[in-house]
Amino acid sequence: MPTYSMTLYLSTVLIFIFTATWYVFRRRDIDPRTGPDAPISVNYFPSRKCNYHCGFCFHTETSSYILPIDEAKRGLLLLQQAGMRKLNIAGGEPFLNPKFLTQILQYSKEVLGLESISIISNGSKIREDWLEKHAKWVDILAVSCDSFDPETNKKIGRGTDGGNVTRLFQIAAWCRKYGIKFKLNTVVNIYNWDEDMATEIQNLAPFRWKVFQCLIVAGENDDETRKTDARKFLVTEEQWQTFCRRHEHLDCYVPEDNKHMASSYLLLDEYMCFLDKGEGMMTKSESILRVGVKEAMKQVFWDKKSFVERGGIYDWSRPELFMPDQSNSCNGAIGDIDSEELQW
Repeated sequence: MPTYSMTLYLSTVLIFIFTATWYVFRRRDIDPRTGPDAPISVNYFPSRKCNYHCGFCFHTETSSYILPIDEAKRGLLLLQQAGMRKLNIAGGEPFLNPKFLTQILQYSKEVLGLESISIISNGSKIREDWLEKHAKWVDILAVSCDSFDPETNKKIGRGTDGGNVTRLFQIAAWCRKYGIKFKLNTVVNIYNWDEDMATEIQNLAPFRWKVFQCLIVAGENDDETRKTDARKFLVTEEQWQTFCRRHEHLDCYVPEDNKHMASSYLLLDEYMCFLDKGEGMMTKSESILRVGVKEAMKQVFWDKKSFVERGGIYDWSRPELFMPDQSNSCNGAIGDIDSEELQW
């Protein structure tokens, strides 16, 4: 007859096996390595149009084209059927096309049922009434912020009125009010590498602060013949590391150097062609609207290993326990989700 301790031991073992099995299957379900052709997370640039002129921009306004909304929806459906579960909408500036943006958000959430939708914006065109009305379709709102000094922002090309910082704090408050995860993106360049941004970042309390090293993309920003010439914005490795060391104590801080950026993002342009902005000249696939997702993905290199290593897989939906009035998000956790899981 089994003893109490033996029964307890066996119960513990069974619980462990069940939990481990559930976790493995759950992780396998969202791990792109188990489906080599699954575009689990896609960065969509529906338009190159922008109202700022950032000197290091690597996706410049070389075209004013934007797809008809029905074609854009068809492309997103193809991606969802191929395995897409997260959509990140960037630009250009997405809020310059508010009707298109709203239709894409609604379709992606209500029809496609995507787990997560994020937007990257310069913040200049975001309004509270828009967020109040459409927050239910937005999981993450990321705003670009390269400096808290108005003069530095002007040198970089982020607006001319010096009102970026004021708007940034307004947007952060609106995100808390309407239950959207607030995120910051910063590009470390020659004009801001020696700036101490820690206090303002803590006051803004983003759930993630993504810090990128200024990047050269051949064919986009690599010389004086392009829309932008990022060579004069580059920082040395020591300057990059200096900025990193100055801010690494912040729990919300996530640095990303050129090595981890190159080819680790699955990029989709305004024609729904995949872009490869890794080493060498930028290349692009045929449009998924013409050849399908699987064939188009064969025509570019997506570094899935780097995608996983930089934290491309995480719990990316808005947590049920997210509280709109939470103001200490930079402590590294939102609700009951640990910061290490939130790497996008």
